[in-house]
Amino acid sequence: MPEYTDWILREDRIARLTLNRAQQHNTLRRETFQQLREITRRLRDRNDIWAVIVDSAGKHFSSGVDVRVIGELVGQQAGAFRESLRDLQNYLDEFEQLEKATIARLHGYCLGGGLLLALCCDFRVAATDAVFGFPEVKRSIAVLMGTQRITRVTGVATTKEMVLLAENFNAERARQCGLLHRVVPPQELEVEAVGLAEGFLQLPPRAVAIAKRIIDRGYELPLRESQDLEIDSQLELLRSADLREALDSLFEKRQPNFSGE
Repeated sequence: MPEYTDWILREDRIARLTLNRAQQHNTLRRETFQQLREITRRLRDRNDIWAVIVDSAGKHFSSGVDVRVIGELVGQQAGAFRESLRDLQNYLDEFEQLEKATIARLHGYCLGGGLLLALCCDFRVAATDAVFGFPEVKRSIAVLMGTQRITRVTGVATTKEMVLLAENFNAERARQCGLLHRVVPPQELEVEAVGLAEGFLQLPPRAVAIAKRIIDRGYELPLRESQDLEIDSQLELLRSADLREALDSLFEKRQPNFSGE
């Protein structure tokens, strides 16, 4: 198994991807994003991995993008700036498109780019004492890696409140805005995240992957095109072993045993 300086990857049916820069409050440097792309591609090719939990070592999930990354961008010419920022966006895009169930386990500070990373996950579970925010405007920059990720979850008005005011907010407010799926006491966070992930071990992973694809890609399309996407994507399941198992178990009145095939 390859080793990474900024991440710890534990490969199992439920993979665990841990941001490992605790001494730096898990800030995200360029190498962090580059390694995330490598890990994403590794996970993408692992059919034996059905779900991924993303968490962090130390007291905080992530306090955002390393200020040195921002400093590098400021000194660039327009063309280089555009290319560098697009690269950062693409790293998150590629992770977001991973066709496996992804769950962010959030604690401590979850700010700026760290919160955008969490928004790339399908589900977000947080401790009650977690702190959220988008502080970039206070630093005289806008959100770096996909402001629309926020808007698509919370709507325009709430996004403006969070981004333009640049104020931190608590987990309950984040849940009310739709940023979080579940909020639990800190001592229950691990059990909650693992329990959510374990639910996907009872589901056919190819069907989960294709449903995720239809939701994410179809959101951008007109209705007719999104419906065509549903048809074309589900053709991949017609001869799958898991579809046969789902039908057989239904008729036989038993619990299905999915193989991922």
